[in-house]
Amino acid sequence: MRVALALGSGGARGYAHIGAIEEIRARGHEIVAIAGSSMGALVGGLAAADRLEPYTEWARSLTQRDLFRLLDPKWSAPGAIAAGRFFAEVERLVGGQRIEDLPVPFTAVATDLHARREVWFQRGPLVSAIRASTAIPGVITPVEMNGRLLADGGLMNPVPIEPTAISVAELTIAISLQGARTAHERATPAREPASPTWREELVERVRRTVGRTAEPEPPTLLEQVRLSDVVGLSMDAMQGLITRYRMAGLPPDVLVTVPVGAARSLEFHRAAEMIELGRTLTAEALDAAGH
Repeated sequence: MRVALALGSGGARGYAHIGAIEEIRARGHEIVAIAGSSMGALVGGLAAADRLEPYTEWARSLTQRDLFRLLDPKWSAPGAIAAGRFFAEVERLVGGQRIEDLPVPFTAVATDLHARREVWFQRGPLVSAIRASTAIPGVITPVEMNGRLLADGGLMNPVPIEPTAISVAELTIAISLQGARTAHERATPAREPASPTWREELVERVRRTVGRTAEPEPPTLLEQVRLSDVVGLSMDAMQGLITRYRMAGLPPDVLVTVPVGAARSLEFHRAAEMIELGRTLTAEALDAAGH
């Protein structure tokens, strides 16, 4: 069966897209169109260029120490992370391939921050399109291109189904990385008092006391990277809501949902675990849909 894939944003959880693609192909389906935002654009672009296998081998080999070297932190830049070495590896794999020449039609989705609109890359250098789509605000340095300031495609379209609408596919599969953290997670507003709990007040008093008697140590590199978790959690909250609204208007035939709690945004050293999770969840979704 001919399949169109919409691959969602969600940082390191996006390695689940690799397992999803492997499972879809293992069942004999032909992928005839791919659209992706952020990590979905990275994995989708590599798959469309037929370079996913060597990238997967490289990603599986990454350790946490390798990750710090590749992300290349730049704490004074518009984004905390330049990720130049990471994208150099992507460029090494795909070379100068252009989107319009790929074996599989591909769209990378980014966000024009000034114009507040989506940008669909369907022509031009593949690496440039991936770089723009993966620029998480406040974490990875944004991209200036053709007079536009471009950032993560997930800001406006976390699971880009629309670019695949004109494909010749018989089945549309969407992989969302914004699933509920727990089976009983609620989407309705919580009504809480604004006053802190006694535990929070105690922690604050201790913090103030310690702060008067000791000069705080500068944060370690690991602690600095973890500051990005706040941005990641904020993005997840926003994108989860956007995904629900957009899919209500254009639902896929099959939806694979990866929980947001599966991995933090920058835990790229957990590739093997995320790939296996993506394969398992995709198999379950396809079995349930009879494909």
